[in-house]
Amino acid sequence: MVAAIFLLVVLAALGAFMVTFSNTQHMTSAQDIQGSRAYWAARAGTAWVIGSISATPTACPASPTTFSVDGFALSVTCVLTQYDEGGIVKRVFNITSTAATGGAVGNIGRVERSLSATVEY
Repeated sequence: MVAAIFLLVVLAALGAFMVTFSNTQHMTSAQDIQGSRAYWAARAGTAWVIGSISATPTACPASPTTFSVDGFALSVTCVLTQYDEGGIVKRVFNITSTAATGGAVGNIGRVERSLSATVEY
């Protein structure tokens, strides 16, 4: 009888551990997918700025620009630096795009990705 109770307790503890482990794996997988989605949302912001620069290569779009992409708050900044290189004006655009979701920093569901790019015209 003692051995049966001991075996029952051990099996119950093992089952509880497996449920906890499974939940942790599920949460990690969901956060990984959200991280990938945040990366692509940030990349979309970078592509938007590069497209805007291609249309008007003398100025950045209004900065910072914030909008929503697929449930992510997207913030895009662009800084233009100009310099003269042998009589030719060169323009360097520094672009930063940040996508975030899941509430404030520190929340368990918070996911944020940031991309930077430099474009020279």
